[in-house]
Parts: sequence; structure tokens; C-alpha cells
Amino acid sequence: MDFTFTEEQRAAVEAARAVFSDVAPDRAPSPALTPGAVAEDIDRQLWHELARTDLLGLTLSPDHGGAGLDPIALCLVLRESAKVLARVPLLESCAVAMAIERYGDRALAAELLPRAGRGELILTVGANGRSGHDPAELAVTARPYGDGDGDGDGSGSGGNSGADEETGRQTGGPAGGSGWVLDGVQSAVPWAQVADRIAVPAHTAGGRPVLALVPRTRDGITLADQVSTSGERLAEVRLDAVRVEARELIDAAGCWDWLRSLLTTGTCALALGLGERVLAMTAEYTGKREQFGFPVATFQAVAVQAADRYIDLRAMEATLWQAAWRISTDAGGPLPAAGDVAVAKIWASDGVRRVVQTAQHLHGGFGADTDYPLHRYHAWAKQIELSLGPAAAHEEALGDLLAAHPLG
Repeated sequence: MDFTFTEEQRAAVEAARAVFSDVAPDRAPSPALTPGAVAEDIDRQLWHELARTDLLGLTLSPDHGGAGLDPIALCLVLRESAKVLARVPLLESCAVAMAIERYGDRALAAELLPRAGRGELILTVGANGRSGHDPAELAVTARPYGDGDGDGDGSGSGGNSGADEETGRQTGGPAGGSGWVLDGVQSAVPWAQVADRIAVPAHTAGGRPVLALVPRTRDGITLADQVSTSGERLAEVRLDAVRVEARELIDAAGCWDWLRSLLTTGTCALALGLGERVLAMTAEYTGKREQFGFPVATFQAVAVQAADRYIDLRAMEATLWQAAWRISTDAGGPLPAAGDVAVAKIWASDGVRRVVQTAQHLHGGFGADTDYPLHRYHAWAKQIELSLGPAAAHEEALGDLLAAHPLG
């Protein structure tokens, strides 16, 4: 295979670097000094700039105003975003938009995707289920209208009237018609409070996974604030007899599996970009910090640790592009694409942790200084590690795939 990036992919990287060059990691308060979320909203200034430079529509087809690039291009941009700790739902919004275009209703895609590419519509997704351990689609049930719903028509106020001040329940929804009813909980949904639509994985009575595109203001949705390890705002999304129109639910085979793989691979790209920036910070610091009259970077013990982390990053990079290539091309192989995604997760989850731990060690006490950005990267790396899950679980999944698809 050839991992040489195309001219269009390289141009996307250059555009991303230009946008992110003006972003400082300390644009928001420090998570170490903030008891709750570091901010109530995303970085709107950056979001508008990403829309202005067409990076939000990077992976949408020209029919919807996009550039028509692939998940590899998205991962390249995500890699750059992590280097500055960009506080925007770039991964979630772009990934859901790609799933809508690939699997969803054409009319709904024509309605939503141009607005998403212009930054006027924010999409997010609940990919963690109730606890983060079990498959997310098992946390929510989907059943057709009339299946145990009684005689009510489930109509809301007919508009987006906001949230009830006492219960936090969102109001507004469709007035009847055919469709589905959702019940369940998705936890740790990124920026659900400011998203316009939440992609909710669910399962039918027959166990088939589906994906519902639910407006945040739909009747029956309750949001409870949660905070990530990195200080970003999350939400527990509770769905109580939430009705969605037939066109708002994607039941195409493979949709949720594909979206989940894309979200995971994008998270691996974030881990890589963050790790690369942290290692660069460490190289700069140890090259200037002197002991016994010499830069500490010249000491063998320091150089060996930095070299080990460089190897981690190269392994993270190789496995990331392998997974992104499989998702982008639908190429076959001895294992399903899930095998490549599992390998990328193993390296990213362990690798990003080792990189920030070594960086903290080599920075000494300076790494914990809240006026220095390294502690922010440490918090983000821990959040990424938790999002990906333990490497041992991915190794077990990889073992199951190898058992089901013997090599040779």
C-alpha cells in the first residue's frame, strides 16, 4: 500500500495549520483550576474560522458544498487540531455528516449537510452508551410508532421552545406521522447542550443497530451536565419516549459500525497530534534545561526515554493510517477493517499515555506548573485514553477476530 498523501490532502493540512496557528492552548481556563467545565460553549471563533476556510465541509461531496475528500483527510486535520487542543466538535460533526451522506435519507442530507459544512449546524453523537463499557447501541431501544405507545400522538409544541427550567427536559418535536420511538440513556455526549442534532445509536426489538438523528429540542430529551477529564462539557442524554420521523432514523446495514470505526480512528488521530506536540515541547525544554553545565537532552537516560516515545508515535502513526485507509477505501484484507481499528486503538491508548507520562517526568516539577500548558495536554491525553478504552480490551477483540478469521 502507498501512504503518500494526495495533493488535496496535503492542501487540507496546510489550510488547517494556517487556521490553528492562531489558536493558543490556554484560550480557555485551566481544567486544573476550574471545578466544573472550563467553558459553557465551544470555541465559536475557531468554529467560524474552520467554516470560513471550508474545513468543516472537507469530507462532504460537492453536491452539498464540500470538497469531497475522505476520512484520511479528516484525520490529517484532526491531527493538527489536537496540537493546539482545539475546543470544537470537529470529529463528531464531520463524522456524523459523513454517515448521513453515506447512509441517510437523501432529502434529510440535502437539508442538513450544506448547513453543517457552513458551520450553521452542529452535529454530535452518543458513542459511549450508558457506562462506556457496553456497545452504545444497546443503551437505547427503538420501536415503531404504535408499539406500546398508547393513544397519544406524541406531538410537541411544534417549535424549538428550549428546556424546562425545573426538569431540564427539552421541548418541541414532530406532530404525529410515521416513525420510531426511542428510550434509553447515552452518557458523556460531547457538547450535546450546543448541538443542533444528536446522533443516537439504538437497537430494534430484533437486535438490529440503527442510528437516529434527534434534534436536541425534541420532546422527551433530558440533558444532565457532565464534565470530561479535560474540563470539557459533556452531557448525559436521557430519552423518554422520544419520537423521530422515519427519515431521521438510519437503518442501513453497517451504518453504526462504520460511524463507530470512523469516530475511533479520528480519536486515534487526536492522540497522535497531541503526542507529537508534547514530544516537541519536551525536546525544546530538555534542550534548554541545563544540569552540571550541559543540556539535559544530552544525557543518555533522557535521550533513550525520548527515543522510546518517538517510536511510540511512529507506531501510532502507521497503525492510524492503516485503519483510516481501510475505512476510506473499503479495501478488503485478511481481517475485517475492525481488526485494523483495534490495532490503532491499542497503540493510541497506550502510546499517548506513555508520551505524556515521559514528558511530565522529563519536565520535572515544571510540568505541573499551571502557567505552563503541559498539564492541559496531560488532561486531554487522559481523556483520549479513557475514550479509547484499555489496550487489553482491544487486544481481546483482536484475538476474537483472529479466531474467527484464521490467517493463512
